[in-house]
Amino acid sequence: MTIAAAPAALRADAEAIFPSIVDVRRRLHRIPEIGLQLPKTQALVADEVRALGLEPVLGRSTSSVSAVIQGTGAGEAAGHTIVLRGDMDGLPLTEDTGLDFASGHPGAMHACGHDTHVSMLLGGARLLLDRRAEFAGRVVLMFQPGEEGYHGARYMLEDGLLAGIEGTPGAAAFALHISTKYPTGTLNVRHGPLLAAADRLLLTVRGRGGHASEPFSSLDPITIAAELILALQLMVTRTVDALNPAVITIARVTAGTTNNIIPPTAELEGTLRTLDERVRAEVKDRIRRVAEGVGAAHGAEVDVLIEPGYPVTVNDRAFTDLVRAVAIDLAGADAVVEMTEPIMGAEDFSYVLQRIPGMMTFLGARPAGGDAATAPQNHSNLVVFDEAAMALGAATYAAVALRHLGAG
Repeated sequence: MTIAAAPAALRADAEAIFPSIVDVRRRLHRIPEIGLQLPKTQALVADEVRALGLEPVLGRSTSSVSAVIQGTGAGEAAGHTIVLRGDMDGLPLTEDTGLDFASGHPGAMHACGHDTHVSMLLGGARLLLDRRAEFAGRVVLMFQPGEEGYHGARYMLEDGLLAGIEGTPGAAAFALHISTKYPTGTLNVRHGPLLAAADRLLLTVRGRGGHASEPFSSLDPITIAAELILALQLMVTRTVDALNPAVITIARVTAGTTNNIIPPTAELEGTLRTLDERVRAEVKDRIRRVAEGVGAAHGAEVDVLIEPGYPVTVNDRAFTDLVRAVAIDLAGADAVVEMTEPIMGAEDFSYVLQRIPGMMTFLGARPAGGDAATAPQNHSNLVVFDEAAMALGAATYAAVALRHLGAG
């Protein structure tokens, strides 16, 4: 039985287990944890994996969880593997949604929907276990900590997640990301660059402190920092192709202690976002030249630290075509939306896609009546995801795996 022949059955089965998906999501939502060590989250996920009859593998360097579903069917895909990723960590925000299952951890919140990712992946695993005889090959469930800036996927790879998978024919990876940018029940797809590389910038302007009434006797690093911020924006608009963009945002400026003292230093922190490795390297070089040049023009020194972050998230064209076809079969053509432009956010699923082909797609979950321009979005302490989307998410995880492993 193929996915194309039985999308209604898969959707119906996902709807039947929807209450359990919601239950897991809400239990996770109450206990958000940040970073690479998520002991409560790991314990909950491991228990849910065991309840499915699978053996969880706990991470060595982080609180990751993984498990394998081995198909019992026959066919050419017997040696194929698909990795399905669900990230688990929260964000350092204090929730203000008023939900009756809101975060019980002050200063932490599942504001990016990772709790929904985990619960949908567990639901998808349940659907796959019910269909184990229909597919050959393996499904690797990847429950990942530390997506929010902690490189959790990279740590899981270093711990051996892809051992025996990378480089083999038929290896692929898939992830869903929920978002209130898009209407509930839509699957938003794009091949090629989907999300940007993200690098941290730290620029320290070293001047000479003194009395605020005599700036001529000092070397004011604040005014130099202000000129540097504008010079970086001008550099981007005048040296980077607008069709292959870069974004530089200075998000923190720190200098001084009071109103009548010129400080000796000013510190700028920000981010560089790019969609192309060549542009990424070129802009890093230009940041250094601009910073050093502006500093030199005023007789100051500028220290430049560029801390590498996540690489570009690039969706494989052939695998994107597979996911698009599955999504149309499952949700209907009207629910599958082509993304015309990438997003300048970043994702550490990019590390996985550097190693094996695959893709990430966005699942719409904007509450009914919400306006795209004003509805709180991911990373807001007011964001509320429409849980109704999660049945489709669970079905999509399962359907993509089934198609890749020869059952669709």
